[in-house]
Amino acid sequence: KDFLIAEWLEMFYKLYDPNKTGIIGPQFEHWGRNAALTVMSLPEGGTLIDIPRLFTDDQFRERAIKSVQDPIVKAFWQEQLAKTADFHKSEMYNYFISKFGRFMTNKMMRNIIGQSKSAFDLRKIMDEGKILLVNLSKGELGEMNSYLLGMVLVSKIQSAAFSRANIPEAERKDFYLYVDEFQNFTTDSFATILSEARKYRLSLNVTNQYIAQLTEKIRDAVVGNAGTLICYRIGAGDAEYMVKEFPSVTIDDMVNLDKYTTYTKLLIDLTPSKPFTMHGVLSPIEKNQAMREAIVQLSNLKYTHTKSEVEKLLDKRYKKENIDKESGINVLE
Repeated sequence: KDFLIAEWLEMFYKLYDPNKTGIIGPQFEHWGRNAALTVMSLPEGGTLIDIPRLFTDDQFRERAIKSVQDPIVKAFWQEQLAKTADFHKSEMYNYFISKFGRFMTNKMMRNIIGQSKSAFDLRKIMDEGKILLVNLSKGELGEMNSYLLGMVLVSKIQSAAFSRANIPEAERKDFYLYVDEFQNFTTDSFATILSEARKYRLSLNVTNQYIAQLTEKIRDAVVGNAGTLICYRIGAGDAEYMVKEFPSVTIDDMVNLDKYTTYTKLLIDLTPSKPFTMHGVLSPIEKNQAMREAIVQLSNLKYTHTKSEVEKLLDKRYKKENIDKESGINVLE
């Protein structure tokens, strides 16, 4: 729980306050951590959408607090928040809830993050050598939603990889994670994956276009932990940084590389190889549309629900609650 909450808070920092100017800050963290622990204690499981709901649905909040076992979290609701003046509470509610609006009002996004149970198990996908393809097109989801969903997936894959600590290293199957434009989907904790992924047999393959897209912490972690570095033609600014990793290669060499040509450095038997030039070969693969459609159809049958099924489930889940005060029975309005 602590790992997931810390990751969620890092995601919101990245989305709303990447330079840590105070847009998120300690107050948001405090409310967010207690709210997240509260919804995670619900018997039916909690979701990201449930967090702002705690502040807008009194009956839901009352039911959620009853399921909390942690006395510190209970005290947040029953003592700290209960004693806060309505004026200050109202200001804080608006500030806090506004950070969730764009995810809740996008129907596609709401249908994804509003479900309390995942249709697939990432740990099982890793251990059984399955393939998971995720389309994070900004055109479909919107930029901010695409980033959030990508960060959620990377975080869950990290958690699944670390959970492999419960089996001997020799039994851990290799799993390969490919992330294009990875700077959009990572928080600073991604540095931890880069430094520890190897022992969990998680092979990271990350690509981006230029160094300035990365925070200093992520940049240093990538260069310090990547076994293989492949560098296509880059600008002078990036070349000035990358030549340090490619002895004998000059800035002019990197800036003037031909198309499909790279400078490459490998890790062989835990020893870095000398940099060498590699020429890519453009080899188009003939598409099998019938096979593609059959795989998509089978995957949908095994792992997904229809849009109407999901929306019906969410409509029922998020209807305003009304608890009969005499019987204590929860009734949906």
